[in-house]
Amino acid sequence: MRLNVKHVTRYSFDTPARGLVQTHKLIPSTCGSQNILSWTVTTGDAIRGAAFRDSAGDMVETISVRGPVDELVIEVIGEVETVDLFGVLRNYRETVPPTTYLRRTRMIRPDTALRELSAAALEGLDGDSALNRAHALARAVNEAIEYVPGATEEMTTAAEALAGGKGVCQDHTHALIAVAHAADIPARYVAGYLHSGEDAMGEASHAWAELYVQGLGWVGFDASNRCCPDERYIRLCSGYDAQDAAPIRGIMNAGVKEHLDVSVAVMSQYQQ
Repeated sequence: MRLNVKHVTRYSFDTPARGLVQTHKLIPSTCGSQNILSWTVTTGDAIRGAAFRDSAGDMVETISVRGPVDELVIEVIGEVETVDLFGVLRNYRETVPPTTYLRRTRMIRPDTALRELSAAALEGLDGDSALNRAHALARAVNEAIEYVPGATEEMTTAAEALAGGKGVCQDHTHALIAVAHAADIPARYVAGYLHSGEDAMGEASHAWAELYVQGLGWVGFDASNRCCPDERYIRLCSGYDAQDAAPIRGIMNAGVKEHLDVSVAVMSQYQQ
């Protein structure tokens, strides 16, 4: 499938900021399931700094803007050819060991309820394959947390989403990572794009989890849609949780009120 992406992020400020610095992870991953045909990131008058591939395999670029800054617009336009590898991350270069992703942050720390959900999902599967156990965890999260847009907030934790029984793709992903950690399975947060059409849960800007499956390596699981990422997905970057995997992170001088507007469109040119 050939997917076209247009992703515009607009920052505006009530009073001009003296300056800002941002770190971007806005270039899709280099891996077997996707081939970048064209990709452009425009940052207006920003000064573009270092660009490098980090130890997790993500392309990172820094930008800085000298003040006064009233507005910053970041525009991403690109085309990617994708293939379905059944969620398996192939031909991906990283140097950190999988066990790094057993680290627990506030967003993904498993509480008693998440541990119980993990144990219940894996009950009777001790002799089953690692892949089937991972699928069981993803199904359990999907059944425990109903997909309801607006039901949670940016800083809602996995434990809070499970307690409320409602959430969005970020909550499903955090919860899946948490139940995987409860079972001592390395797991991480993936940010990317989804050509959702009419059948999929989620917006064009999407998130899912990758679990480390013995014998296969990293495998993606979209608990919101009860599937593994296929040709409808573009993998952008990863991290411990949504904050760590954010495609755009930045700092600016304190005391300035920021307004953020984001629009993302993913269109399919053709299907194979």
